[in-house]
Amino acid sequence: MNNKLEEFVKENKGAFEEKGPSDKLWMKISLELDKKEKSKQAIKPYRWLNIAAILLVSLSLYFAYNYKQSKNIHVADINPEFGKKEVNFVNQIEEKRDSLETYASENPGLYKKFTQDLKTLDEEYNRLKTELPESPNQLVIVRAMVRNREMQLQVLKQQLMIINQVNQYTIKENSI
Repeated sequence: MNNKLEEFVKENKGAFEEKGPSDKLWMKISLELDKKEKSKQAIKPYRWLNIAAILLVSLSLYFAYNYKQSKNIHVADINPEFGKKEVNFVNQIEEKRDSLETYASENPGLYKKFTQDLKTLDEEYNRLKTELPESPNQLVIVRAMVRNREMQLQVLKQQLMIINQVNQYTIKENSI
């Protein structure tokens, strides 16, 4: 079948080369090209407005994100050594709070008083944290934040010690 097609093309090659597209077809093509060029010019202002709007939204999002990031300064950003200490304190604080919560059911009044003390220290820590980005001497604020965490840990240790003493006292009292 390929041989027949090849023979046909070879025999009629001259006929293919002599004829080209008609003048009428060329006229239609040129008219279509003119229409497309005119329609592109009508769309251009809208396209520029769309590009400008996308650019404006993108820049707004970029600056909003960077502004938010600049407000979130961590202790480790100021002083890595204090950052490590704070992480250590936070881990110990969470552990002690979990231990304290297990005793909450046995003595809810005492637990409420203890959590109030910790809430006060947490509020002070959050105040320091919001003050940190605007502070001219951030190292002083960071030291105060780490000291606050250290105090929270000490308070929790004392609270757990008090709860253990209360539990031992009630055990002795019940045995008598």
